[in-house]
Amino acid sequence: MTIFSKIIAGEIPSYKVAENAGFYAFLDINPLVKGHTLVVPKKEVDYIYDLDERTVGEIFVFSKQVAIAIQKAIPCKRVGIAVIGMEVPHAHIHLIPLNRESDMIFSNPKLKLTSEEFRSIASAIAASFEIEPNPSGFQ
Repeated sequence: MTIFSKIIAGEIPSYKVAENAGFYAFLDINPLVKGHTLVVPKKEVDYIYDLDERTVGEIFVFSKQVAIAIQKAIPCKRVGIAVIGMEVPHAHIHLIPLNRESDMIFSNPKLKLTSEEFRSIASAIAASFEIEPNPSGFQ
């Protein structure tokens, strides 16, 4: 069981920002910038391209909805997306609020936030999260 599966199961605490039947989004505890969020499938799969085609589509649709909430809650020009998958053997997407390209350099020093700062950021994003109608049929 990966650390992400333990987070989804509630065995390890997280700063959840959104969830649906298939996916869980929570703040990265070693963020590049405030609002850096991870989106993971609830089904434990190592590599994002090992997900079936439907799930790949669904995770990107869910990530879009989370990114819209991030952009409403965190002052930023855009929300960047990265799929690296080297650090945890559980497929995941990084959503990173950007004001400049250098905000998304993974070798940058990570922010050190207090639990109160994490809670405040997670609450702001969660309050902005809405599942938007989706013509593709993904839920």
